[in-house]
Amino acid sequence: MGQRGEPRRTQAHDEELGRAVAAAQEGDEAAFAVAYRLVQPGLVGYLRGLVGTEGEAAEDVAAEAWLEIARDLGRFRGDGAGFRGWTATIARHRALDHLRRRKTRPRDAVPAESALELPGPHSTSAAALEAISTERALELIATLPRDQAEAVLLRVVVGLDAPAAARVLGKRPGAVRTAAYRGLRALGERMRRDRAPQADPGGDLGTPGEAR
Repeated sequence: MGQRGEPRRTQAHDEELGRAVAAAQEGDEAAFAVAYRLVQPGLVGYLRGLVGTEGEAAEDVAAEAWLEIARDLGRFRGDGAGFRGWTATIARHRALDHLRRRKTRPRDAVPAESALELPGPHSTSAAALEAISTERALELIATLPRDQAEAVLLRVVVGLDAPAAARVLGKRPGAVRTAAYRGLRALGERMRRDRAPQADPGGDLGTPGEAR
């Protein structure tokens, strides 16, 4: 369970990850490689959302993060889901360092309409986002305000629950739920518009002989 009784969001390989982390803490290098394999894709996806998709910046930041993860692994206490949150926190700090070195900053948030509750795990927008290619998903997420983008990245790409994502961001779980809801709703609307047939600018309803 998460904070305030919220069920912890679990991933398919969380149990395997937890076992691998525990073994890695005992010095098992092969187990550390397993933990890396399970965490790295989501971590790089999150970092690409923070530092951009051009070049190898995200991979470079991830490499810096893994050096710190390996160094401090003995200090970690928790299960597989907790490890994903811990690694995301370290990666975020390294990403912000990277942006400061480049003298750039993440996009500022802009006002968004009020929201209700975060959609469930089978919501249309979240399911659609997970189904499309990673490259296209990151392109869509990059169009969101920063707070929404990070919330969606942590909840959908990294797979954290709201309390864990909130700890990464230093925010309240409710704020993360709201930001993720707004981001997913905006993405869902954008994808629906992308799929909608475009109107003929000439106003024609079809060419002669076409079925109406």
